Amino acid sequence: MKLNFFKSKRKRHCIAFYNIENLFDVYDDELTRDSDMTPNSEKKWSIKRYNNKLRKIGYVISNIGKKDVNRHPAIVGLAEIENEAVLKDLVNSKHLKEYNYDFVHYDSPDERGIDVALLYDESVFKVAYSKSYTLDLVDDLGVVDLTRDILLVSGLFEGLELHVLVNHWPSRRSGDVETEYKRMKASQKVTEIITELKEKNSEAKIIVMGDFNDDPFSKSIKSLELSHGLFNPMRTLLSRDRGTTSHNQRWNLFDQVLITHNFFERKKNALRFVNANIFDEDFLKERDGKYKGSPYRTYVGKRYKGGYSDHFPVYLILSKK
Repeated sequence: MKLNFFKSKRKRHCIAFYNIENLFDVYDDELTRDSDMTPNSEKKWSIKRYNNKLRKIGYVISNIGKKDVNRHPAIVGLAEIENEAVLKDLVNSKHLKEYNYDFVHYDSPDERGIDVALLYDESVFKVAYSKSYTLDLVDDLGVVDLTRDILLVSGLFEGLELHVLVNHWPSRRSGDVETEYKRMKASQKVTEIITELKEKNSEAKIIVMGDFNDDPFSKSIKSLELSHGLFNPMRTLLSRDRGTTSHNQRWNLFDQVLITHNFFERKKNALRFVNANIFDEDFLKERDGKYKGSPYRTYVGKRYKGGYSDHFPVYLILSKK
């Protein structure tokens, strides 16, 4: 019985997304606003703290979905990456170096210099094509708002065509209502990209993941779902006591993974959706105090906490039968 149980798990793969809260190197980039993440800043970001962050984030990634599939994730979308150098350090860090991880990354125009990226296990996913889509945002005064690009990566997953879109939509820092139009623009852009993919192959299997800075029931997410009949398995995971990030002691589920409905097809040799979850193990949480149970962060403001991230990862499990 145990043998069959483990055999069935080996047919499954974990697909994850993780906003890792400002993975910056210690060097000041003159082209971006990253001076607060340097040794001489108020945050006192140092090589020691950077290496500690790499080790901790690597440990998290290596364990996402492990209870479900008995192995590391096949694909991990990442948000808040500074550059290619930190990605190289991450895949070569203590808990990830034994795996076959490579990555896809493009520098985006974001003013702070943070980007999205995709880690993937080369033994499972073979990348054939990738593209970075810029989000054109202009406010009422005609001022351009520079933000993160949307990353498309297409390839063969266990020999089957798969497309992954990695997102980090504009924040709510200036107010959720005031900034809603930005996330609606991002939602429309993703819709356009999916349309392009379906024009080439109407049966394209597409995964849309990211930190959307909106909850599953927000206008931008509902609009995206309806545009192409996407399924959002994260809808049922948000509650008063659970989410991926918290603000003023209120949970949000900004981190989500959506899929096209053909992940439910029953035909042989197809990728199928099994389940989805938040990876919110106890070691990722504050242990006591006012914020007990919320994400154990690297920084709270300018105060160093030495934790992981201000977000929990999310993941889904796919099977191939």
